[in-house]
Amino acid sequence: MNTASETVPPADPAAAAGEDPDCYHCGLPIPQETRHYVRIDGQPRRMCCTGCEAVAQSIVDNQLTEYYRHRDAMPESRREAMPEELQELGLFDHPDFQKSFVRPVGEHEREASLILEGITCAACVWLNEQHVARQPGVRAIDINYATRRARVRWDEREIKLSDILAAVQAIGYRAYPYDAERSEQVAHRERRSMLWRVFVAGFGMMQVMMYAVPVYMAGEGEMTGDIELLMRWASLILTLPVVLYSAAPFFQRALRDFRLRRLGMDVPVAIGVGSAFLASVWATLSNGPEVYFDSVTMFVFFLLCGRYLEMLARQKAVRGVEEMGKVLPVFAERIGAGGEVDKVPVSQLVPGDRVRVRPGEVIPADGVVAEGESQANEALLTGESRPVAKRPGVEVTGGSINVASPLLIEVRKVGDSTRLAAIRQLMDRAAAEKPRIATQSDRVARVFIVALLVLAAVTYVGWQFIDPERALWVFVSVLVVACPCALSLATPTALTVATDALARTGVLITRGHAIEALAGANRYVFDKTGTLTYGHMQVDAVEVLDAGGEPRARALAAALEQASEHAVAAGVRLAAEGLELPAVAEARAVTGQGVEGRVEGQVLRIGRPSFVAELSGVPVPDLVGRLEAGGGTVVALGSVQGWIALFRLADVLREDAPMVFQRFAQEGIPTAILSGDAPAAVGAVAKRVGAVEAHAGMTPQDKQAWVEARQREPGALVAMVGDGVNDAPVLAQAHVSVAMGGGTDLARNQADVVLLSESLSGLSRAIGLSRRTLAVIRQNLWWSFTYNFTSVPLAMMGLITPWMAGIGMAASSLLVVVNALRLQRVPGNPPR
Repeated sequence: MNTASETVPPADPAAAAGEDPDCYHCGLPIPQETRHYVRIDGQPRRMCCTGCEAVAQSIVDNQLTEYYRHRDAMPESRREAMPEELQELGLFDHPDFQKSFVRPVGEHEREASLILEGITCAACVWLNEQHVARQPGVRAIDINYATRRARVRWDEREIKLSDILAAVQAIGYRAYPYDAERSEQVAHRERRSMLWRVFVAGFGMMQVMMYAVPVYMAGEGEMTGDIELLMRWASLILTLPVVLYSAAPFFQRALRDFRLRRLGMDVPVAIGVGSAFLASVWATLSNGPEVYFDSVTMFVFFLLCGRYLEMLARQKAVRGVEEMGKVLPVFAERIGAGGEVDKVPVSQLVPGDRVRVRPGEVIPADGVVAEGESQANEALLTGESRPVAKRPGVEVTGGSINVASPLLIEVRKVGDSTRLAAIRQLMDRAAAEKPRIATQSDRVARVFIVALLVLAAVTYVGWQFIDPERALWVFVSVLVVACPCALSLATPTALTVATDALARTGVLITRGHAIEALAGANRYVFDKTGTLTYGHMQVDAVEVLDAGGEPRARALAAALEQASEHAVAAGVRLAAEGLELPAVAEARAVTGQGVEGRVEGQVLRIGRPSFVAELSGVPVPDLVGRLEAGGGTVVALGSVQGWIALFRLADVLREDAPMVFQRFAQEGIPTAILSGDAPAAVGAVAKRVGAVEAHAGMTPQDKQAWVEARQREPGALVAMVGDGVNDAPVLAQAHVSVAMGGGTDLARNQADVVLLSESLSGLSRAIGLSRRTLAVIRQNLWWSFTYNFTSVPLAMMGLITPWMAGIGMAASSLLVVVNALRLQRVPGNPPR
């Protein structure tokens, strides 16, 4: 294959210096950091992204390069950029092409992350969701208005991805496989197109006003009919580009909505602009009494200005979320077995490779430090701005920045298995899911459009009896001034800004409803080990109960605990460092109890004393109670013959845990600790943090049942904060769940919020910002309703002109976006 990211560079360096800055395939600008080439007609041609690289390579492989010699324009859409023969090949359905944006969710189901172009309002989102959901084989689709991101799940036995993309294109939109480069290109193209439309509308408005002002200022008899008619014709000619170009998207989307028998935000705008323009044209042709060319151009200009500013604000709000897709470097220095250095694309790294990371460079993948000592800045991933020490044997995370000295890193995870990829997947899931408050706003907006059209029609009929000459003017004002764009922007913009702001402080929102639920939670439940404590358990006392000796007891315990991920197991293993561990057969972990296995033909158990006692049938010794009185967690080791040893482990309380509980106490919010540890250990932690309730010795089922019982109380909204595999059931049970970033993958996948910074102070920030977010949403909704219910009667009474209505509509939309952007200011956020 003749394509690679830097594997087919231009043979002549001089040629490289003068190569075309635009993609040879689609014509879009090429980002400086990308290096994608395809050899076409013997020449290496540069591409803007992996998508164009794959398409162009497929054209070459199928001997269709004649396409490039015969095309006479660079089309905008990737599908349009393909010859008809290539479309029939089903390139988008090829497994290799889908690797970067499609993941399996079952035996036959697939889920893709797409970006949509052409979305302008909540009705566009609803239209795409309804249309795609009706395609056979599509199981689910969620679209986020603020980010233009779509998550689609389908059964590949019934429908292909190319068919889904074609369905989106059939209703006037474009869908692309998502990647960060494509997202920025689409955003840039939207800004450039909108800016040109604003320029044409502004220029047309100024010229039309030059002809309208003399007519308004001229006294009776001061301007002849011929001159006035000439002014009208000049205004008509200058208004044509404003209506046919600047306002064209309004008409296109309105016609699409009419064709599909659905109503969107652009329908009232298109009716208002179209009716005023056509009435003015008719008045010009028939020498009628009034024309509205100045109002039409002014309205279109102000409306486009508002939408352009709203677009800039929206793109700024989502840019922080997209930055996570651009953090990894393109290339890495791979060190071979003989010490040779090879610069390769990061996408070609595999587990086991060794890479060198110089100071100031980004770590390309998850791994372990093999050589060197340095510090890493993990602020983008955890929100913690202080560098973290890295030395041999310590794990490093792809996306963090090496600060001090060179490091040699052994790669452990690449691609979708890295922590950064997991974070992005959780953020994508949150962006695609719609919380209840957003769904309600969309429904209200759709109903409001219907009511608006009815009110406008009634107003027009009423003014025919009051003043027929003003009827059309008032009709247009009602349609424009009350368009509920601000209502549709109120909720999704605030949620997007809040999600981005929290992510920059190390708090990851992974479910759409999390912010709303976190703000309203009125009872908080905590796990102990790994949540209120660091989870780094250490053995501080050992009591040997057989004749084997302490070293053998430590070795047996550590060997069995290799089958467990619990923090207690890690502490037991740490206590046996340097000892030779025996082989364990038939090891199995019993959730919430311990581990059983066969060592040298003998069945052993380690875990809760009651769990070990079931194996031997020997009662729990009194020594267990005396050890537990010291405040630690006691783990027993035994066999069929009896007890072997008892281990007491102690944990370290998180410094910020008491502060979080103090806040809840001040707000009158009840708290509880649910733990599987011994009563003495749980009681000691509860006393130090100030928890209202503390329950020890609980299994995962006990925790789930306890939370379920609290949820049955009237008005109860329970939040669960946990860590580890034992907490997965109760995290799923709670109204809103929070997981520590260092917990197991299962716990993080069940949680609605993940504290990447491993700090409980992040929970406090998340609660504060969630409440502020709901306050901003309420402010936006109240403003939207107040504006509409105030402006509509004024417009119906003829007190608002069309150009005033355009300013009011644009200003109301911009106001809710700017108000939402205030949420970006969070104490402790690193600078953008």
